[in-house]
Order: sequence, then C-alpha cells, then structure tokens
Amino acid sequence: MIRSMTGFGRCEKVTSSHAIIVEIKSVNHRYFEFTSRVPRGYGFLEEKLKSYLQTKVSRGKMDVYVSYETLETGDVQVQVNHDLAAGYAAALHELSRRYGVKEDLSATSLSRYPDVLTVRRSPEDEGRVWEAVRIVLDEALVSFLAMREAEGARLREDVLQRAQTILKLVSDIEQRSPQTVEEYRKKLEARLREMLADVKIDEQRILTEAAVFADKVAVAEETVRLRSHFAQLSAMLDSGEAIGRKLDFLVQEMNREANTIGSKASDSSIAYMVVDIKAEIEKIREQIQNIE
Repeated sequence: MIRSMTGFGRCEKVTSSHAIIVEIKSVNHRYFEFTSRVPRGYGFLEEKLKSYLQTKVSRGKMDVYVSYETLETGDVQVQVNHDLAAGYAAALHELSRRYGVKEDLSATSLSRYPDVLTVRRSPEDEGRVWEAVRIVLDEALVSFLAMREAEGARLREDVLQRAQTILKLVSDIEQRSPQTVEEYRKKLEARLREMLADVKIDEQRILTEAAVFADKVAVAEETVRLRSHFAQLSAMLDSGEAIGRKLDFLVQEMNREANTIGSKASDSSIAYMVVDIKAEIEKIREQIQNIE
C-alpha cells in the first residue's frame, strides 16, 4: 500500500515511574528531513529518534515532540550553596544594623533566595529512558502510519482515475489519427482537380504526398510509449514500496510523449485532446508530490 507523506500521530502514557507524551507530524519533502523537541537534559534522544524513524519512514519532513517527566522520588539530592547563603545572611545582617530595622532571618526565609537550594537527580540510565520512550513512540506511529496509508489510498485512487481518463483520450487519438491522413488525401486531390481542371491528375503523386504527410503526423510510437508508462504507473502503485521519486520521473516521461504528440498534431481535435492529456498529467504530477 502506498503512503502519503502527510501524517500525524500522538500517544500519551503514564506509569508509576514516568509520564511520556510523543507527537509525530510530517509533510511532503523530497527527502527525509528530521527535527525534534525533547526535554532539556535528554538530548541523547534526538539521534535515537531519528535513526529509529528512518527505519519506518523513507521520505517526508518529520517533526517529533517528546515530553518526559520522571515521577519517581528516589535518588533526589537537595544541595545547599553555603557560600551564597552566607553572602545573603551577611547582607541582611548589614541592612538590619545600618538602618536599624528588625533582623528576622530564619533558615526558611534564607532558603527562598535564588540558588541557595538546588535539587539534583541522579543521572538516569539512557537505555532505560529510550526504551520507555520507544514504547510510546511505537504507539504514536500506529496512528501516524495509518493516516499516511489512508491518505495514500485516496491519492492512488485519484491517480488511477486520471490515468484512465488519459488512456481514453489516447484511444481517441489513435482512432482519429488515420482519419486525418485520409482527409488530407481527399483535400489534396480536390485542390489539384480545382487547379488543374481537365488535366489528368497523377494519382501516384497524391499517394506519395499522403504517405509523407502520414509519416509526419504519425503518433503510434508515442501512444504506445504512453500506454507503457501508464502500465508502469499502475504496477508501481500496487508495489507497496516507496515510489514517490520514481513516479516523478515517470510523469516527466509521460509529459514528454504528450508534447511530441502535440507537436505532430495537424488536426484541431487531436490538439484539443493533447491539451486535456497534459492537464491530467499535471494533476497527477501534483498528487504524486505527496506520495512517499
């Protein structure tokens, strides 16, 4: 199943030891591009997230948000900055003495001054943290990939419908092209009869001119290649692989064949059909820009 490059997934999990939130968003991009936001002190998660997601996603601009809160109370140390506390106490004592105000300093009030007390946790085991985050990430990926697949299915259906429209126009061109040669032969013969009046017309010359015209306007090779390209398109859409960049190249080839048919067309109805083909190819090109 093909996937769109647009997706969103979110999972939140709370256990006795931690609370974790993971959000994944992506939009279309030519390659795999990754950005993340993780809590301060957990920067080691960024590379792990990137490497892990690259095994799940081949293309798209990925944006991952991780919130990690430790709920365990063990291994917590409260440290006192004695130098800073002494400085605050001396300054307060000086204020009291100089201005004759009551000195009501207590340990509680002193502890409220900035940076007197510092809470430090023991370093967490990175492997343990990553394993906890990965479990939540996997659950977020389920909804994220499901959204990409659902959008991919809609893109596939739209592209195939447009392909059928183009193939119908190709059939009409193949049917119309020989008629233009016969019409050219008749017009040429009519003009010669009008110009030469009673002079005998060289039928062989007319046939030769018609053959030259037929060779100039023949589009069989181009329509055969167009049909081949659309057969490849259908096969790719059913392959289940990341095909976005291959499809982009294939659409360029389709457009090249359509341009060649248009340059050969000497018939207005064929020219109009080529315009419609190119319009549908352009719509396909726009759609596949969002296929992984």
